[in-house]
Amino acid sequence: MFFFDPLYFVFLAPGLALSLYATFRTKSTFSKYSQVGSRSGLTGAQAAALMLQRHGVSNVRIERSSGWLSDHYDPSQKALRLSDDVYSSQSLSAIGVACHEAGHAMQDAHGYAMLSMRTALVPATNFSSPFAYIFMIVGIFIQPFLLLGVGLFAVGVVFSLVTLPVEWDASRRAKVAMDEAGMLSPEENRHASKVLNAAFLTYLAAAVTSLLTLLYYLFRLGLLGGDE
Repeated sequence: MFFFDPLYFVFLAPGLALSLYATFRTKSTFSKYSQVGSRSGLTGAQAAALMLQRHGVSNVRIERSSGWLSDHYDPSQKALRLSDDVYSSQSLSAIGVACHEAGHAMQDAHGYAMLSMRTALVPATNFSSPFAYIFMIVGIFIQPFLLLGVGLFAVGVVFSLVTLPVEWDASRRAKVAMDEAGMLSPEENRHASKVLNAAFLTYLAAAVTSLLTLLYYLFRLGLLGGDE
C-alpha cells in the first residue's frame, strides 16, 4: 500500500501547496528587502549585538556562517551564526533576520520553556528521523516494524509543532527590539516584519506537512478509521 498510493497525495496536497507558497514568499520577500538599506546604517551583526546588549545577554558570540539563509542560534555553543547575506549587510532583510536569531539567544538567556523543550527534542529527532522510513518499509512485511516506524516519525512531528511557538516568539521579540532600540523607523520595521512573517510560513508548512504525513500513516494502519 505504501509503494504508490494516490491517497498519500490527497492527504499531503495542502501541505505541499503551502510549502511551495512559503518557499516562494520567503525568497521573494527576502530578496526584495535585501535591496532596501536601513537608514540607521546598521549591519545585521551590529543589530543583533545591539539587541543582545540592550537585554543584558553578554555571553553569546556572533559569528559568520556560510550558506544562503543558514542563520541560526546554537544554544549548546552560545553562538549566533549569521550568513554572509545577513552578517555584513545593512538591508532591512538582514536586520530582521539577525534580530530574529538574537531573539532565540534571548529565549535561551531568559529560560524560555518552549526553546528548552525543542532543544531537548533534538537528540531524539536526530535519532528517529533516519530510521523512521526504514522501519516503515520493513514494516510492509513485518507489521510491528511499521508501528515502530510510525512512532519514530511522530517524534519529528512533535519537534515541528514545538518549533512553531519558538519561531513565532523569536520574531515577536525581534520586532519589539527593532522598534524600541530605534534601529528602524516604523515603516522600515513593517517591511522587516514582512521578512520574518514570510520565514515563519516555512516552519508552518513543515509542521503541517509532517502532521498530514503522520495522519496518512495512521489512517492506513486503521487507527483513524482506515483499513490496513
